[in-house]
Amino acid sequence: MALRRITLRDFVIVRSLDIDLSAGFTVLTGETGAGKSILIDALQLALGSRADPGAIREGAQRLDVSAEFDAAPSLDAWLDEGGFETSAGELLLLRRTVDLQGRSRGWINGSPATAAQLRELGERLLDIHGQHAWQSLTRPDSVRGLLDAYAGVKDGALDASWQAWRQASAALEAARSAQDSLQRERERLQWQIGEVAKLAPGADEWEELSASHSRISNAQALIDAAEGARQAIEDDEQGALSALNRALALLQGCEHIESEFKALGEVLASSVAQAADAAHSLHGYLRHADTDPQRLAELDERMGLWMSLARRYRRPPEELPALYAGWQDELKALDAASDLDALERAEHTAQQAYMKEARALGKSRQAAAPKLAKAITEAMQGLGMQGGRFEVALSALAQPSRHGLEDIGFLVAGHAGSTPRPIGKVASGGELSRIALAIAVTTSRLGEAQTLIFDEVDSGVGGAVAETVGRLMQQLGRDRQVLAVTHLPQVAACADHHLLVSKRPAQEQAGSGIPQIESRVSALEDDARDQEIARMLGGERVSATTLAHAREMLGKPAAAPAKARA
Repeated sequence: MALRRITLRDFVIVRSLDIDLSAGFTVLTGETGAGKSILIDALQLALGSRADPGAIREGAQRLDVSAEFDAAPSLDAWLDEGGFETSAGELLLLRRTVDLQGRSRGWINGSPATAAQLRELGERLLDIHGQHAWQSLTRPDSVRGLLDAYAGVKDGALDASWQAWRQASAALEAARSAQDSLQRERERLQWQIGEVAKLAPGADEWEELSASHSRISNAQALIDAAEGARQAIEDDEQGALSALNRALALLQGCEHIESEFKALGEVLASSVAQAADAAHSLHGYLRHADTDPQRLAELDERMGLWMSLARRYRRPPEELPALYAGWQDELKALDAASDLDALERAEHTAQQAYMKEARALGKSRQAAAPKLAKAITEAMQGLGMQGGRFEVALSALAQPSRHGLEDIGFLVAGHAGSTPRPIGKVASGGELSRIALAIAVTTSRLGEAQTLIFDEVDSGVGGAVAETVGRLMQQLGRDRQVLAVTHLPQVAACADHHLLVSKRPAQEQAGSGIPQIESRVSALEDDARDQEIARMLGGERVSATTLAHAREMLGKPAAAPAKARA
């Protein structure tokens, strides 16, 4: 997953720049203000850092930065899950643009991506150590993160159990605080439920009551109608049955003459049968029909109770059953919320789950702390801090926290015989930088990022220590791609590749009259690299002495003196 190319368009003082990178250890050098750290800023922007329209080159409408990495099969699953195309065996391209209104757009392999997705992928691709890396060592989250990464543990399960415990505790506390109001609410619901329980309304009862009441209240009219219909069918002289039978007999008497009468007779015969069935049904209805004043009174009374409760609770009568059921559910929920025993058991269970996770994480931290301290202490010895000691202090917290049961701090003794103190209280800026570098070198092997970037982390060191810094980075470059922005010739001389960042005048912006400055990057080899190392050693005027020293640092044979560059 080595970084192959960085492309910048209209970024700060860069109009257009394409930088090709190689494996191993690469340094970027140049005069102050030439734009060495601008390249790191652009790379971070491509990998999801905050978009700032102030980074757009003066006179341009938007900036455009991209970074190409070697593709890695280990990222295919992440890319596929995010809906991005995978390019097995090819390049992985991250791109970002920002316009003057601050609008930002990002892409991964040509597909739109959010800044968060760029950041997440960027964390898998490279690891950047800034020149003020020591400042993060005073922040508890950074200290804890370093130790946990070294221990190879993650606190996701601990965080989930902490949240579950907090929620259970909050539910218990809320129930305890609300007991009086909960009890009042329970009493109100119980009274209302008791009132409606006297009625015990059935789900479809109101419709049935209304239908029954309508029938009984109109019973006499129904009886009269049934009797009238029966008479119209069965009356001896004028009834429908008599008339139908006479018509049928007449047709049947002549059907031997007119064949069509036979079919008509069959229709009349069917009508006679249906009329007889209707008369039979009416007889049955009349035998059981009754005005039933007692039943009517019962229905009046029950419907009156329905109406009274419906008016009291401002609901249509047909909604009473649902209202009754809802109150019962609310009462059950209140009973559960006021069940302190159950809530206390739930809170205790959640606490035990958290403590189990926290103790397991604490054991991993306890085991990793001396190993991390030893590794950083060893790195310090080669950085001019002989006899210095690094410690990882774990102390029990007074109360459990989201991140565990222990407080984690970094202590350091700058030289033999001194007492380790919190890293934030170390007075020497040079010591702080060297400690940060020792930690960076020690922890840079963590994680999956194959590209490591050191942005002037060697600030405050020099001499033999600077050479050691260069050798450490060179050693890291054997396993991973290492890029370092440096001002130390000792570090630059250890690099496998050397890039020079310089400024040059640019064409004036049309009509502005303002001279423009641009950054450019060029690869240095042979004499050009000798000259740059010599400049770093002695300043802008390169003498034969500094040039010879530069060649010596680069391990070149002592040859005829090269011509110094004025």
